[in-house]
Amino acid sequence: MNPELQTPVPSPCIDLCQMAPDTGLCKGCLRTIDEIVAWGTAGDDYKRAVWLEIRRREAEIDWG
Repeated sequence: MNPELQTPVPSPCIDLCQMAPDTGLCKGCLRTIDEIVAWGTAGDDYKRAVWLEIRRREAEIDWG
């Protein structure tokens, strides 16, 4: 099952915590620092919205 469909919504953290200076996103989970900070106290609706944003970011990245 997709993580964004689970309850509770699991964290996208993969323990590769390094912010990319060019994008402002974590290289491991593709979240912004604000999204990372808010995650611990956020509700499932917010977490699902962040997961959707992560999916959008993944689709835009040139992995080549």
